[in-house]
Amino acid sequence: MKSSIGDDVTTGFASQHGLWSETQFQTAQKILAEAEAQNLEVVRLSFVDQHGILRGKTITKSALQSALKSGITMTSSMLLKDTSHKTVFPLWQEDSGFGAGNLTGASDILMLPDPDTFRVLPWSPHSGWILCDLYFPDGRAVPFSTRDILKQSVAKLSARGYRFIAGLEVEFHVFRLTDQPMGYEDAGQPGTPPNVKLLSHGYQYLTEDRYDQIEDVFDLIRRNAEQIGLPVRSLEVEFGPSQCEVTFDPAEALEQADNMVLFRSLVKQVCRRAGYHATFMCRPRFEQSMASGWHLHQSLVDAESGENLFMPQTEQPISNLGLQWIAGLLAHAKESCLFSTPTINGYKRYRPFALAPDRIQWGQDNRGA
Repeated sequence: MKSSIGDDVTTGFASQHGLWSETQFQTAQKILAEAEAQNLEVVRLSFVDQHGILRGKTITKSALQSALKSGITMTSSMLLKDTSHKTVFPLWQEDSGFGAGNLTGASDILMLPDPDTFRVLPWSPHSGWILCDLYFPDGRAVPFSTRDILKQSVAKLSARGYRFIAGLEVEFHVFRLTDQPMGYEDAGQPGTPPNVKLLSHGYQYLTEDRYDQIEDVFDLIRRNAEQIGLPVRSLEVEFGPSQCEVTFDPAEALEQADNMVLFRSLVKQVCRRAGYHATFMCRPRFEQSMASGWHLHQSLVDAESGENLFMPQTEQPISNLGLQWIAGLLAHAKESCLFSTPTINGYKRYRPFALAPDRIQWGQDNRGA
């Protein structure tokens, strides 16, 4: 879609293939002006791979206009890796598993920045940040680009008159970093974990005293999150030692997914700069540890009125549409574990009587379901 705002970013890749709305073209132009006004030096262009890891390139401010207009090339082998960052698909064969010629020989794909995701990073104020979508050079979306898959699902719901609203609860651990092994023997995939110490004793769940022990860390995370517009709602001391939880206000699907990946990177980066080590691993390896999870609150609302369509009109606990939604979750629960629990470490949480889903079921206000 072409824009009337000039030729700076409107004659490139997004325009040729109809990938942006008029508003996105206008926002892209504003980003160029803001980069000047904020005295940015670099912009981080990132995409989310199949494992939820942010990958990408950092460009200088002078290259931003070109990136918005034509995208930035990225080695496609980034999409052929496992969670230890090893390339596990046969990229030197004619068909590496995704169709003949697609991703063969570590060929290039294109990262196209989404102007709506632009931020200036408060912990690195000379740096801008933009999330990207992935395309083949001919304009086709990369079929397993996670963000595009979500966009397609949102579009299907929209065609039926629905919007998906999500609330997030995110659990993680923050430790004091005592030593980061950096010898030759510590390199490799994924490398030697750092040496850490606890910040707080656990097992005084949601007590003010335990919160006060690590308030400095919570303040560090909250202030940075608020500065980039993340909808942080509460900060909580979880049950285990050095374990934290942050909850978010409800938001629409794509916005909340973007919030989550940015929040996770924010936590890791600001903590590392302050001498801490943050991890979202389910079960970190230390004595008396408690597993971390994440909770995705889900509802459908009417696209026009905003009415919550899961609210019942009778005495039943949830509407018929809500029951149908639950039925779909149960029917696809096994396959969904590929996404909700993609690591062996995560499966260690699935134990009876552990506030984790060790079986396929649902319940009303029951944390064991």
